[in-house]
Amino acid sequence: MTLTETAPLVVPDFGDDAEDRKMAFVCSKGTLDMAYPALIMASGALEQGVETHIFFTFWGMDMINKATTGHLKFTPVGNTATHMPQALTPLPGMTAMATHRMRKQLEELDIPDIPAFLTHLSDMGCHLWACKMSVDMFNLDEDDMIDELDGVLNVSDFVELIEGAQTMFI
Repeated sequence: MTLTETAPLVVPDFGDDAEDRKMAFVCSKGTLDMAYPALIMASGALEQGVETHIFFTFWGMDMINKATTGHLKFTPVGNTATHMPQALTPLPGMTAMATHRMRKQLEELDIPDIPAFLTHLSDMGCHLWACKMSVDMFNLDEDDMIDELDGVLNVSDFVELIEGAQTMFI
């Protein structure tokens, strides 16, 4: 194949039964830029009629903790995709500036903030789960977490629940 030729499009066949499909997202990071990929992909899966689960663990718990869900930050440190000299990223105020800029870009695209997005996903039928070990590790209980949470599960229960699902770790 030459550079001007296009490779044939390969589309996986999942069958015609979307209701039999499952997707699971494991959110382990609590930064603004790591929260949105799972939420956006979960929304797309739900729109296709796919049963969807999100499991929040470790720092991903910040996404569902009432005290932190609306205050996630975006840090440019070590993130070359910010297109700024890395020597500048650890300077005071850079995280605040980068967070403000990212929130503004999301707002311009009419993408909801994290709390509103989680409510939207829950309303669409997405199942939101907290990791039992992380809940214990951070001394949390269900009252500390968003109302849309379906519950707290240990990993083995979550693995059982999502049997056969396409799983993405974010």
